[in-house]
Amino acid sequence: MPAGLSVIPARQPPARRSPAMLVLPGGGYEHHAEHEAEPVAEWLASLGIHAFVLRYRVAPHRHPAPLADAKAALAWIRRGSHGLPVDSSRVGVLGFSAGGHLAATLAAGLSAGDDALDLPESRPDLAVLCYPVVSFQASVHQGSINNLLGGSPPGGLLEELSAELTVTGRTPPAFIWHTSDDEAVDVEHSLLYALALRRAAVPAELHIFPHGRHGLGLADGVAGVERWTELCATWLAGHGWCP
Repeated sequence: MPAGLSVIPARQPPARRSPAMLVLPGGGYEHHAEHEAEPVAEWLASLGIHAFVLRYRVAPHRHPAPLADAKAALAWIRRGSHGLPVDSSRVGVLGFSAGGHLAATLAAGLSAGDDALDLPESRPDLAVLCYPVVSFQASVHQGSINNLLGGSPPGGLLEELSAELTVTGRTPPAFIWHTSDDEAVDVEHSLLYALALRRAAVPAELHIFPHGRHGLGLADGVAGVERWTELCATWLAGHGWCP
């Protein structure tokens, strides 16, 4: 098992092959938000989806360390050596905030600089992005940039890691949600990514809730925003990922 990975099996009969989701908690590439980790995996397991939580490397580690961790974890999940009945054709990624940025770069198929990791099986089949950091050029979340790239990254790298600029027709479908008054990561990040998907004719569902602070996780008890899990479950069902 790759380092930093924990497993929450789907709640279902063991003989059934089910989809799997790699969960990437946020934390500005500085730490991991615990409420965006196992609690989210437990929710996915309740939908019949095997969930794998990755605590990828963060600062002082720099790019491409987190991406390499995520690629290795996704490929390991798809290969099946964990022993769970995973459908290798349905392996996705779900990320929050900076974890959403990592999920989007994983979905883009960006290189981690390692031929052993830069494989088709290291790319997800769909993505769920929750109040994600997307752009390193517009309405930037400077903390994520500093922690991932250091204080003075070259402009070319900022462009390469701006997920809205990496979308192509091969980018997997996405479910995206954000709150309009998020003061930490501007809602523009989700809007830019959704527009990029639309231009590339990639199916996407976007929900912008009017109010809610950054970092809500499952948003239990938060009026309006708490519906995101229900909406996401319906979207996943539409893709054949849960009943």
